[in-house]
Amino acid sequence: MGIRTVSDYVKFYVGLNMQDSISLSSFAYNEKLVLKNKTATGKLTKELIMQSLTLLDELLNEIQSIGEQAVMEKYSK
Repeated sequence: MGIRTVSDYVKFYVGLNMQDSISLSSFAYNEKLVLKNKTATGKLTKELIMQSLTLLDELLNEIQSIGEQAVMEKYSK
């Protein structure tokens, strides 16, 4: 898995060019659901999934604290 930081998640989201159709927080929640499903199917190691879930939780907490636009600006550089 190539995403190792919160910044990587934001850049991935921006690269998908989904800003007009889905919010960053919705994207992060959806990613968490996908990862939890992969835990059940065993498609990724549990360690990688737990690391990714931790990153997504950090991202969601930061969005809640400073707002989605501020997070986008902070990590999109």
